[in-house]
Amino acid sequence: MATPLDDAALFRRIEDFLTRCIHCIDDDRLEEWPDFFTERCRYKIISRENHDRGLPLGVMECDSRGMLKDRIASLRRANVYEPHTYRHQISALQVEPLDGGAFACRSNYLVVRTMTGGAMSIFSTGRYLDRIVAEGDDLRFEERLVVFESRQVETLLVIPL
Repeated sequence: MATPLDDAALFRRIEDFLTRCIHCIDDDRLEEWPDFFTERCRYKIISRENHDRGLPLGVMECDSRGMLKDRIASLRRANVYEPHTYRHQISALQVEPLDGGAFACRSNYLVVRTMTGGAMSIFSTGRYLDRIVAEGDDLRFEERLVVFESRQVETLLVIPL
């Protein structure tokens, strides 16, 4: 990141936005999750290998808030999977101001999955590469790239990362 954000209050506002988004997922309030995105947005989960090589193929890509809502609706109604929960750990947030009032954000993530029987495992780790914009008094993701480290794709990828 070229120019770090030097406004502590704004940095804290962005950090709070990211935290609220993660709590929304971890607390199973998934129907609220698409509201963290602009109407026309991009949410993509891609391997580090493909991202670093400039290869566009990810394991999931949505390009609108409507697609994100459909994903949650299918998760609730159509997908069959063993119930489980996530807990995210987010660290190393960097924020860079961009033209037009947008922000490029980078952070590391670790997701621990807990199955109903109590078994826990590291589900995914990697980094978030976000473009955040203001919509009125609220912040929204214009783009969220989830770049995961492993070459393995978990077959139980139903809850948003």
